[in-house]
Amino acid sequence: MLDTLGIVDVRRESESSDLKVGRKLGGKSLLEWIVRRVTDCQRLDGVIVLMGDSERDEPIRQLVPPDVPVFIGSGRDSLTRFAAALDEYQAKAAVRVCADNPFIDPVLIDRLVSTADAHPNCDYIGYRCGDGRPAILTQLGVCAEWCRAESLQAANRDARGAADRQHVTGYLYAHPERFNVRLIPLPAGLDREDLRLKIDFEEDWEHAQVIYEALGPDEWDWQRVADLLVHQPALRKRMAVLNRATAPV
Repeated sequence: MLDTLGIVDVRRESESSDLKVGRKLGGKSLLEWIVRRVTDCQRLDGVIVLMGDSERDEPIRQLVPPDVPVFIGSGRDSLTRFAAALDEYQAKAAVRVCADNPFIDPVLIDRLVSTADAHPNCDYIGYRCGDGRPAILTQLGVCAEWCRAESLQAANRDARGAADRQHVTGYLYAHPERFNVRLIPLPAGLDREDLRLKIDFEEDWEHAQVIYEALGPDEWDWQRVADLLVHQPALRKRMAVLNRATAPV
């Protein structure tokens, strides 16, 4: 049985999802960049890629590095598939990473696992913004989430709403009266409204290319990225505009 399994969650929501994870950055697909960032973590006992069972997903499967297992989830929604992966790998806990976050930071992932070790009664651990929001609900794109497997399975049994079933961990942090939720403050350099590193739109991709060209392939830790963007006010201004345009109402 694994203590903590890293799960790169590929959710194919539209035809554009194929384009997004297959785009090349420095010769590697977006999906490969993310998977390799996660395999750089020190506190994970294994890493898998989770995706759906549609024939249209086959091109995406080909993007996964051959040394990383792929779990094909046949469930009707994201929560069902995630729970099935935890059953298959018999993991006690999981770290979930979204497959549109190329700047996901291994150090921040390892901090989640260390926090779980220090607080063994937790069901869910994530990062939070200064205003109290879970950082996973923002477009920041450098944070993952930790959850206890048995708690996620309870959510899978009990969650009824469509949003709760599509947003895998949402049922956990939306019910702090039932689950022990711990949110770690974001590092100060990341807790700002003018940072956007998640890839949703073509312009996000262009921003990622600017960062890659400035830092190269090996200098992607969150401090270097944040420091670079401090000196790019025009880029941050545009990120802030995009964040406001995509903020939930």
